[in-house]
Amino acid sequence: MSEMEAANELKRLTSGIRIRSVALPAEHGGWSMLLEPIVLGLMLAPTVPGLCLSLGATGAFLARHPFKLAVVNWRRNQRSARTVLAEGFALLYISIAVLGLALAIKTGGTVLLLPLLFAMPWAILQLFYDSIGRSRALIPELAGSISTGAVATAIAISGGWPLPVALGLWVILAARTAPTILYVRARLRLLHGKQASPSGVIFVHLLGVLVVIGLATVLMAPVLAVVAMLILLLRAMIGFSRFDRQVTAKKLGMREVAFGVMTIFLVALGYR
Repeated sequence: MSEMEAANELKRLTSGIRIRSVALPAEHGGWSMLLEPIVLGLMLAPTVPGLCLSLGATGAFLARHPFKLAVVNWRRNQRSARTVLAEGFALLYISIAVLGLALAIKTGGTVLLLPLLFAMPWAILQLFYDSIGRSRALIPELAGSISTGAVATAIAISGGWPLPVALGLWVILAARTAPTILYVRARLRLLHGKQASPSGVIFVHLLGVLVVIGLATVLMAPVLAVVAMLILLLRAMIGFSRFDRQVTAKKLGMREVAFGVMTIFLVALGYR
């Protein structure tokens, strides 16, 4: 079969498939979890290795969705045109991730790998849940949000930051994302008429505030990072009050994007 015939055959097989639904993830919140550490890292340490790391992280993030689709079909012993398309996109994105990581190491050295190695168990845990069709469970969402924070630390290291201070970025991001995931999940449950535990979510926000205060005390985080955590705590308290019961899921998501931008801006300004 010639290349032209192969291309026509692939086009015929995929004619009824929405390519975007295979190539791009549907969860908009995942983009925020990816972009927040990338933007924060590049704002504080704009370097060529940092850009390469950002490319690699984006490739790894994009690979997860088609990988999940392909694995589901493998487990069912199904191989359709959609499976082939998912495999192709997964390989493409993985190649981008490997290329970005290789360029980052070439331009910035292997020291950049240290935070990524720390994040690997969390990423593997998330992929495991993806492989068994439970990617929307709480544990993989928390694991994924925690693992992406390592990107900011790796970018900061590429800019010459000491490892302990760079790790502080990761802790701040975890203190932002983990309580936020719990908050959003609880709010969505309440919107659907289900039970949730607002007090538990508030408690986790308080822990986040205390952790960042501890970092600020030892000069590993700016005071503005504490301010950002306090704003997120206040947001959660108001969100569970009777004054904010009518918000829709879409508005809730848009708000969290705005709070993410606010957090990154305040943290970056504090470090500057």
